[in-house]
Amino acid sequence: MGRETKETEENRKTRHKMVVVGPHVSIITLNVNGLNSPIKRHRVAGWIKEQDPTICCLQETHLSPKDKHRLRVKGWRTILQANNEQKKAGVAILISDKVDFKAKQIKKDKEGQYIMIKGTLHQEDITLMNIYAPNTGAPKFVKQLLIELKEDINNNTIIVGDLNTPLTPMDRTSRQKINKEIIELNEKLDQMDLIDIYRTLHP
Repeated sequence: MGRETKETEENRKTRHKMVVVGPHVSIITLNVNGLNSPIKRHRVAGWIKEQDPTICCLQETHLSPKDKHRLRVKGWRTILQANNEQKKAGVAILISDKVDFKAKQIKKDKEGQYIMIKGTLHQEDITLMNIYAPNTGAPKFVKQLLIELKEDINNNTIIVGDLNTPLTPMDRTSRQKINKEIIELNEKLDQMDLIDIYRTLHP
C-alpha cells in the first residue's frame, strides 16, 4: 500500500513537471522505414500536417546526405537531419514555423543513428535527442550514447526515437527477454534521472 502511494505521488509530481513545461508543446515520433519513395514522403507529410505537432521526430529515413532536400513539409521549415551515406538508418527533427525556436548547438553521427539539438523554444532551454538504435545490441548502443552525451543531458532534455529496446516486461513481446544489457540500461536511465514519460502516464 505504501509503495503504491509513493508511486502515485511520483506520478503526480512527474505530471506536474510536465505541465510546467507547458501544454503548448506537442512532440510526435515515428519510424518511417524509408522515405525514398515520393508516395511515402507525400503520405508522411500529410500525416504531419494532420497531427500538427510543435516538433516531429522521424527515424529510419534512409536518406543520404545529398538527398536531405527531399524531406520537405509545408509549415515545418526547420528540418535537422543525420543521414548515412549508405541510405540506412537516418533521423530527422522537424520544427513547426508556428513556434519561436532557436538552435544553439547540434550534435549528430555519420551513421544516422542520432541527432541532438540544444536550443530555446519560446525562450526556454530545451535539449532534444532523436535516436534510432540498431536492431542488434540496441540497449548497449543507447547506454553508450547516454554516457557520451551525459554532459548535454539535463532536466530540460527530451529523448525520443526508436530504441529497439523493451524497457519493461510490459513493453516486450513474449519472445523478447529482459536481459542483462536492458537491466544495465535501466540502471543508467535511473542514475541520470531520466523518466519513461509514456510508462509513467500509462502504468
